[in-house]
Amino acid sequence: MKPQNFESKRIALVEKFKRKISSRPAARKERIKLSWSNWGFGLESLEKTAARLQKNAIHWIELHGNRYGTDLGYRPASVLKTLGDYDIKVAGVCGMFGPENDLSGNSGAVRQRAVDYLRRQIDLCRDTGGSYLLVVPGAVGRPTPYDDSEFERSVETLRLVADDFVKSGIRGAVEPIRSAEVSFIHTIRDAKRYLSAVAHPGVSHINGDVYHMQVEETNIADALLDADAALINLHLADSNRRALGEGSMDVDAIIMALYVIGYEEGLRFATPEPLGPGGSPYPAMFGKPDPAILDALVAQTATYWREREEELLRDATS
Repeated sequence: MKPQNFESKRIALVEKFKRKISSRPAARKERIKLSWSNWGFGLESLEKTAARLQKNAIHWIELHGNRYGTDLGYRPASVLKTLGDYDIKVAGVCGMFGPENDLSGNSGAVRQRAVDYLRRQIDLCRDTGGSYLLVVPGAVGRPTPYDDSEFERSVETLRLVADDFVKSGIRGAVEPIRSAEVSFIHTIRDAKRYLSAVAHPGVSHINGDVYHMQVEETNIADALLDADAALINLHLADSNRRALGEGSMDVDAIIMALYVIGYEEGLRFATPEPLGPGGSPYPAMFGKPDPAILDALVAQTATYWREREEELLRDATS
């Protein structure tokens, strides 16, 4: 029987993956760096989070970009001490962009808040040893456009801080988000067009998110291959935005595509961010979490990812 279109693409992906593994023996020993995005843990202390990640052999963390003002957010010395006690390093910082700090806002005051916010997060990332800062071009939770000039305003605003990324050694990574949550930049192709418009080495990378990609991309693996070297972080969740292995997401295809683009090399991360189904997940930032639920979420996701990764690598070399 003739395979369906998605099946044909997967067959081609398997062949690319096997060729890559056979041609690069080092890839058989290296593994993709597994991190975790902690903003969905709400009010939980960083120490409790670090203990949970260590228990599940996760040695990297994506910090909540919670420097919302001079008196708020993480303090580097405390962060480094806490994470160091649990043998965890900062992968990067997850920038949080809502209507009050919208890069594309139609208010100068809002755009200035976005600039100020970015500079505080760049400092946080640099001072905690992180390598990237996630940037969302428009406000999350505002899917309706202000007007037809959002793209241009966002680019213009981000350029104001592009030099700050370079000076701090931090890579700006733009995240495409589904159209149910943001008004523009929904796909990898959109992100590449946006980066071309910014045209600055300080902001030249992409942060993918497979939950958004399953809605907006024609094929997740193909989109990852298209992102290629620009991709430096990938948020993970299953099809229902829950723990990996609890939905219908083709995790194997994601892993294979990442190895094909050499994702196991350098500071490039796979970062679970299972936030649950629904609309804007931002309310979770400041809620009180259930530790037992978080324990199960992290354990299930980490175990499933590693099991699938080992299965694929073993099969590719057998």
